[in-house]
Amino acid sequence: MKSIDVQPVILCGGSGTRLWPLSRTGFPKQFLVLSGNESLFQQAARRLAALGGDGVALAPPLIVGNEEHRFLTLEQLREIGQEPAALLLEPTGRNTAPAMTLAALAALENGTDPVLVVTPADQTVADTPAFAAALGAAVREAADGTVVILGIRPDRPETGYGYIRATGKGPGLAVERFVEKPNQDTAREYLADGHYYWNAGIFVLRASAWLAAIERFRPDIAEATRSAWNSRARDAKFLRPGAAEFAAIPAESVDYAVMEHCPQAGVPIRMVPLAAGWNDLGAWDSVWQAAAKDAAGNARFGDALIADSRNTLVHATSRLVGAIGLENVVVIETADAVLVADRSRSQDVKKIVAQLEAEKREEHVTHRKVHRPWGWYDCIDEGPRFKVKRIMVKPKATLSLQKHHHRAEHWVVVSGTAEVTCGDKTMLITENQSTYIPLGEVHRLANPGKVPLEIIEVQSGAYLGEDDIVRLEDTYGRQK
Repeated sequence: MKSIDVQPVILCGGSGTRLWPLSRTGFPKQFLVLSGNESLFQQAARRLAALGGDGVALAPPLIVGNEEHRFLTLEQLREIGQEPAALLLEPTGRNTAPAMTLAALAALENGTDPVLVVTPADQTVADTPAFAAALGAAVREAADGTVVILGIRPDRPETGYGYIRATGKGPGLAVERFVEKPNQDTAREYLADGHYYWNAGIFVLRASAWLAAIERFRPDIAEATRSAWNSRARDAKFLRPGAAEFAAIPAESVDYAVMEHCPQAGVPIRMVPLAAGWNDLGAWDSVWQAAAKDAAGNARFGDALIADSRNTLVHATSRLVGAIGLENVVVIETADAVLVADRSRSQDVKKIVAQLEAEKREEHVTHRKVHRPWGWYDCIDEGPRFKVKRIMVKPKATLSLQKHHHRAEHWVVVSGTAEVTCGDKTMLITENQSTYIPLGEVHRLANPGKVPLEIIEVQSGAYLGEDDIVRLEDTYGRQK
C-alpha cells in the first residue's frame, strides 16, 4: 500500500493571557513547562513525531509562530532533537485561519498534496500511544479528501471549550454542528445529551482541501493570505510573509471561517473521538484539573506548602509560598507578580491582563528573567540611576556589537570566560575579574568557552531602559 504523505503543523502563536502571571507576551504558555519535564510546545512536537511509520511518510514539522519568539521556538525544538521544515513567522497575529492557510501553501511547495495534521502548541495528552492511534485513524480518513477533526468526550459541564455535536459509528463520526462556549446550564445539557464533544482544535485534512474550503467560505482571507505568501522572504529556516500584505488579512479562527459553515453547506466533516487524557490548559482551573493532587484535592508546584485547604492550586516559581485555609483557590507566584483568584473564575484572569495593558505595565509583556537567543538576563535589583542584572551567555554565543547613549556598565565574571570588546580593544576576562564599559563606547560580550558564562552587570546612568541599545552588528539579524 502506498504511504500517505503527512505534514505536521504546530500553531504556536498564542499569547496565553489566562495563564498570567506565568505566561507573558514575551514568553507565552506554549513555551512553559506546566506538566512533565518539557514545555507544552515540545510535548506537541514529540506527539506528532510519533505518527511516523505504519504507512505514513512523515515530514519535519511546519511551525507557525510570530517573529518575537523565533529563536525560542527553534531552540526548544533543537533541545528535543528536532529540526523544523520551516518556521512561518507572522508579523502580526491574525488568528488560526490565516495561519493554517500559510501552512497549506507552504506544504504544497514540494509538489505533493500532503495530509496536514494541525495542532495547537499548548495542550497536554496523558496517553501518547492513544493519541497517535486516533491521529492515525484521522489521517486515513482524510487521505481521500475528507475534513477530519478530533473531539473529546466531556467528563464535566465545561464552559471554557467549544463543542461539536457528532453522531454515527466510528472511526469517524458525522459532525452535525459546532457550538461556541456555552453557559453552565447549556454545558450540563450537552453533557447529558451524550452526542456533544469538546472541540480539541486539532484538524486533519489535505492541504488542497483546506485551501478549497477557505476559498469557498472566506475568499477574502484566502486571497489576502496568498498575497502575503507571494511576497515572502526566506532566511535559513525562517519564512516571512509580506508584512504589509499580512496586516491586511482579516483575523479569524479556523472554526468561524470554515468549520462552522461546512455542515450547513453540505460539506461533510468527520470527527474521530480522542480518549487520551487530553487537556487544553487554557486557564489555571485546567492546570489544576490535569495536575497530580493530594487527598484533599490540592495541587502544588515548586516550593509550596499547603495546610487545611481543599481543591487549591499553588504554583511557586521563585520563593516559598504558604497557603492555609483555602478552598477552590489558585495562587500563582513569580519573581515580579502574584495572582490569587477563585478557581472557578480562572477565565477572568484576562481582565487583569487587560488592566496591565491599559496601564502600559511591563508585567504583561516580560518576566523579570528575559530569554534571548544568546541566553538570558535577570534584573535582580534597580533604583534611581542604577540597575543590576545577572546575565548568562550560552557557549559560543555572542551578543550584538552595540552602544548606549545614556548608561555605562560594569561587568563582573561569576563563572566561565568572557570575551569583551570595548572600543578597539578585545580581551578575555575570567572568574572574579571585571571590566568597565564607558557611556557611549562600542562594545560586545561573547562566550568563547564550552560552558555557560555568567556575569553580574551593574548599569548606571540617567536612563536605563532596554530601548537604549544601538545595534551595529548582530549575529541573529535583530535590528532593535
